[in-house]
Amino acid sequence: MVCISIFQQTLQDLWDRKINPEEAEKRLRQFPYEDIGFAKIDHHRALRKGFPEVVFCQGKTNEQIVDILKKISREHPNCLATRVQPDTYDSVKKEFPDIRFHPNARLLVLEREPVSKKGSVAIVSAGTADLPVAEEAAITADVAGSTVSRIYDVGIAGLHRLISHLNQLWQANVIVAVAGMEGALPGVISGMVGRPVIAVPTSIGYGAHFQGLSALLTMLNTCSPGIGVVNIDNGFGAGYLAHLINRLAEGDK
Repeated sequence: MVCISIFQQTLQDLWDRKINPEEAEKRLRQFPYEDIGFAKIDHHRALRKGFPEVVFCQGKTNEQIVDILKKISREHPNCLATRVQPDTYDSVKKEFPDIRFHPNARLLVLEREPVSKKGSVAIVSAGTADLPVAEEAAITADVAGSTVSRIYDVGIAGLHRLISHLNQLWQANVIVAVAGMEGALPGVISGMVGRPVIAVPTSIGYGAHFQGLSALLTMLNTCSPGIGVVNIDNGFGAGYLAHLINRLAEGDK
């Protein structure tokens, strides 16, 4: 009831010209959410963040995922679900025949009204084994509305491979660097290119790699400035953040 009263009062104030549309938008950024018992769906996240709430599928039943997507897609034509298993896709596609599954990135994408792509986000991976995380970042940024370029398998074991793409990296507004093993790639890129770098450690490596902890610590301890680090294997978080930075670089507020 509180949310409804806020919405009604905002509309009334807008009608009475007590507030302008920009003030109404700011007021409604906190409204509303839909309580469906096992989840509270934040329908206005798109207003605050530029993209609707994303469904994290791990730990949820297929039935819960379908119900949440039904609610979100009713208000938003474009939806994203992460950490998707093949059996979840089998359940979801019965309700959404037009949904796309990216098995390598473990993403479901419902894109009924694709948005125009802006700016430039470069997704860079150290090795082929890092591609699932890199693709999670790339598809997330793309669906949100960023122009994405992919530069894959350019790890520091063959530095000449990375150097051949320096011009392309300079053209990006923001770079996502995905690496496992020792995780040195983001620091090298940041030392060579004057762009913000989002570092993504992956859980790819041998025993002393500790499922990504070694790469994470390398990225956190780099002496190269201009790097921010997300959690291990968090391609989604990196792609989302890259999109927000790209929007600002393109003048979107």
